[in-house]
Amino acid sequence: MATTYTIAELAREFDITARAIRFYEDQGLLSPKREGVGGRNRVYSARERTRLKLTLRGKRLGLTLSEIKSIVDMYESPKDTVAQINRFLGVLAHQRETLEQQRADIEMALEEISAHEEECRRLLGEEDALDAAPKELHGASSAA
Repeated sequence: MATTYTIAELAREFDITARAIRFYEDQGLLSPKREGVGGRNRVYSARERTRLKLTLRGKRLGLTLSEIKSIVDMYESPKDTVAQINRFLGVLAHQRETLEQQRADIEMALEEISAHEEECRRLLGEEDALDAAPKELHGASSAA
């Protein structure tokens, strides 16, 4: 008999919620068999487990669910493997470009934050100097 999994087992294994798994099912990424009264119980095959694993890997790469579905579905079709791999390379290249742009944006934002921090510290330093000056003058006048 083939290995099967419950939704709770998959949720525990991949450290996600059952709700997330049901969401992926609603999005067409998973299609478990239904058993029990009224088909209440979802039964996941090794194939569904692999699809879930690939879905989560795609999410970590920052791919959209539609991109993930396209890629996962592509590998299940017996069509031209070279075309499938080229399509996947195209998706990866696009994602790399997006992430590199995000990295550049983050670097720019961090530089701006550093500049603002420096300016704030400079202003605080000037204010400390201004606060100290009247005390020195006040102390000098009372000593006279």
